[in-house]
Amino acid sequence: MSYWSDRKVLVVGASRGLGRGVTEAFLAAGATVTALSRDTAPLAALADAHGTLSLVDADATDPASLDVLRRNPPDVLALVAGASPELRPLTEQTWETFSTPWNTDVRIAFLWLRQVLRQPLAPGSRVLVTSSGAALKGSVLSGGYAGGKATVRFLADYAAQEAARAGLDITVHTVLPQLTPETRLGRAAVDAYAERAGVPPETFVEPMRPVLTPEAAGAAFLRLGGDPNPPGTVHLLTSAGLTRLP
Repeated sequence: MSYWSDRKVLVVGASRGLGRGVTEAFLAAGATVTALSRDTAPLAALADAHGTLSLVDADATDPASLDVLRRNPPDVLALVAGASPELRPLTEQTWETFSTPWNTDVRIAFLWLRQVLRQPLAPGSRVLVTSSGAALKGSVLSGGYAGGKATVRFLADYAAQEAARAGLDITVHTVLPQLTPETRLGRAAVDAYAERAGVPPETFVEPMRPVLTPEAAGAAFLRLGGDPNPPGTVHLLTSAGLTRLP
């Protein structure tokens, strides 16, 4: 029997990109996985092949979606959901396009982390929160994306502090993935920044190689979910794996 065979994992934002990689990694390790997404159709074949995968169609920004956390509390909660930002310079943004990440990514982190603390999850639970490498350096074409992801990181830290103050024994990790063309969001960003730089997308990507893949992200989340002595709680994620951040 594997470490994961009697453990439950909830992946929020599971149907594509890094979230899909995270879902597949926990499934392959033997965990019972609940995958929540606005559209779980891309996961239908995976669910047919794995009796330990349950699909929930829900919008993670809707407080009603938290019911799955109440009904079936996981040992590991992975928050990977988020909006695809409008890729345009500041002069072409509206407040509505600029603030999309705040109304989606930040809202998701706020709602789900608050519920983790209020409920609370069982002692020993782990929460893995996805921020972005953009939170470290900014993202001039992504409107409020970098700032929103920085706030997600702050929210994860606040939740960790509150959990410690309350003696809940809940560990909160923040993961900041590097830009990668291996996801739909990342490919759109690569194309936009390459156009801005006046170079082909593959030329723009070259310094990033080897690029981060959904499979590598899945392996990193699996490590953080089960490692009894993880390296810190805030991590940059690249193709080489996890690097602890202060």
